[in-house]
Amino acid sequence: MISYYNSVQGLFISPHKLVYFSPAVLAYSDLSEIRTGIEYHGQSLAISREIGDRQGEGNSLGNLGNACDTLGELVGAIEYYEQALKICREIGDRRGEGNCLFNMSRSSVRLGMRAKAIQLAKSAFEIFKQIDNPNAEIVQRQIEAWQK
Repeated sequence: MISYYNSVQGLFISPHKLVYFSPAVLAYSDLSEIRTGIEYHGQSLAISREIGDRQGEGNSLGNLGNACDTLGELVGAIEYYEQALKICREIGDRRGEGNCLFNMSRSSVRLGMRAKAIQLAKSAFEIFKQIDNPNAEIVQRQIEAWQK
């Protein structure tokens, strides 16, 4: 199956790399090569923008934020999350909105902005609670830990 997608996408992926495919969106993840992953997320972002796939664009921005966060590039991560959040709100993606807010909170706390992190996490919690998302419990526990 990966061989099929490699030929369709025109990419070479060695066997130890992990590839995720969704309609019109390619996201690449390999913890040992985050920078390469960022390149692929950037390509996915460009494709999503070119074809007008706002959901894909938001997903790519969120993935870029996650990669930056993993690298410790927290300000850059937050910037990507903010862009993704804007798109999630525009298209009505409540789950995506909650994910962006919680991811921003995690990066913010690592930057020493605990009060902002708690505020963002509380917003994520409210969204997850409204949509009956099981992540609400995880976010709630994280808020409690940060408030101690």
